[in-house]
Amino acid sequence: MVSFDKVNKWYGTHQVLTDITFEIPKGQVVVVCGPSGSGKSTLIRTINSLEPIQKGKIVLDGVEVHGPKTDLNQLRQRVGFVFQQFNLFPHMSVLDNITFAPIKIQKRPRADAEAFARELLARVGLSEKADSFPGFLSGGQQQRVAIARALALRPPVILFDEPTSALDPEMVGEVLAVMKSLASEGMTMVCVTHEMGFARDVGDRVIFMDQGRTVVDTTPEMFFNNREHPRVQRFLSDIKGQH
Repeated sequence: MVSFDKVNKWYGTHQVLTDITFEIPKGQVVVVCGPSGSGKSTLIRTINSLEPIQKGKIVLDGVEVHGPKTDLNQLRQRVGFVFQQFNLFPHMSVLDNITFAPIKIQKRPRADAEAFARELLARVGLSEKADSFPGFLSGGQQQRVAIARALALRPPVILFDEPTSALDPEMVGEVLAVMKSLASEGMTMVCVTHEMGFARDVGDRVIFMDQGRTVVDTTPEMFFNNREHPRVQRFLSDIKGQH
């Protein structure tokens, strides 16, 4: 579904991604983790070209993401993206937030888009909030709406960039529960997250980044029992200390 081939990225003279090479097959749930500044958010944002790259190649479902002839609007319709800060339109109802792109970009008939949006709201446990505005929802509810919105374009892959880090602790579980149910339905998912319980229970694979490189790429079981990498050990004990 997604392949990275020797991907490099710089901000000025600072290299943030170095020779990133790996493949994500269809239906796999990949958790990307690592210390602050390790390049994980940059990495996930290169998949739908929110961040340009200077060298290498990323292919998404057969399309070269940063190719000169690639139609980015079309490409982005095939990638759901859930941000840390929800990014909902505050002046639109929940239903309008979810149907905006299908109606405007994919030219779906409003009735179809709204019917599917209501299905998605039921799926994230928010059927009764269709007419509410984002400002009246808790952070956890807003993030669940953002997930429904990302799914509204029926993308084959969905990216999560620290989807729970802006939430109060008691709301994290409700968002992770929605992510777990997506994973169980076979959605291809790439999740940048510090939620190690999610990585352990739901991830098919954990990629650990440090200083712009993928240092470890393995199963959750191998990752959590990793004794070789002092950096991984330190990261895991830091996370434990925070929870």
